[in-house]
Amino acid sequence: MTKTEFSARLKNACAAVLSAQDELTEIDSRFGDADHGLTMAKIAGAIAHAADQAQGGIRSMLDDAAMAVMALNGGSAVPLWNTWLDGMQEGAPEGDEIGVAGLKAVFAKALEELNDMSGAKVGDKTMMDALIPASQAIAAYEGTGEDGLFQVAAQAAAQGAEDSKQFVSKFGRAKSYGARTIGTPDAGAVSMSYFFQGLAQA
Repeated sequence: MTKTEFSARLKNACAAVLSAQDELTEIDSRFGDADHGLTMAKIAGAIAHAADQAQGGIRSMLDDAAMAVMALNGGSAVPLWNTWLDGMQEGAPEGDEIGVAGLKAVFAKALEELNDMSGAKVGDKTMMDALIPASQAIAAYEGTGEDGLFQVAAQAAAQGAEDSKQFVSKFGRAKSYGARTIGTPDAGAVSMSYFFQGLAQA
C-alpha cells in the first residue's frame, strides 16, 4: 500500500466519524458532556487535513496528524487520540510504502502507547472497548492483503462498540451513573468503530 492509498483510507476514516457527529453527540448527552461529537469532528478534521497536506513519507504523515490533534482544544478524547496517533508514527516506516507487516507494527505500537497512558481495559466502557479488539484482530490477521486486515479490524471494532452497551462506565463523568449506563454504548468506542469502518474503505 502506498502513502497515497493510506492517506485516502485515513480521510475515509475521518469522513465516517464526521458523518456520525450527531449520533456521537446524542450518545454522549445521556451520561457525559454532550461534546464528544464536536470533539471528534475536530479530531477527524485535523487528521484529514494533515493526511491531505503531508509532504513526507508515511511516518511523517502520521506525525503531522498527531501534531494536528495535539494542537486542538477539546474534550478528553484529544490527548487519547494524540497518543494513539503518536504511537502509530513511531511504528511506521519513513518511506512511501507499507505492507501487512508494517501495518501490524503501526497498530501494535499505537495500542502499546495508548495502553500506557489510558490504563483502560475491555469492559471499562471506553474507546478501548473498540480499539483493543480491533488491534488484536490486526495482530492475529494471517492474510496477505491490506483490505482483509482493515476488514477484520472494522468488524472487531464494531462488535466491541456494540458490546460496550453491556458494561458499566468506570471512567469519566459517566462513572457516577453506575449501572444506569448499561444499555448505552460508549461514545468513544462508537467513534473509534466508525474510524475503523472508514479505514476499511479503500
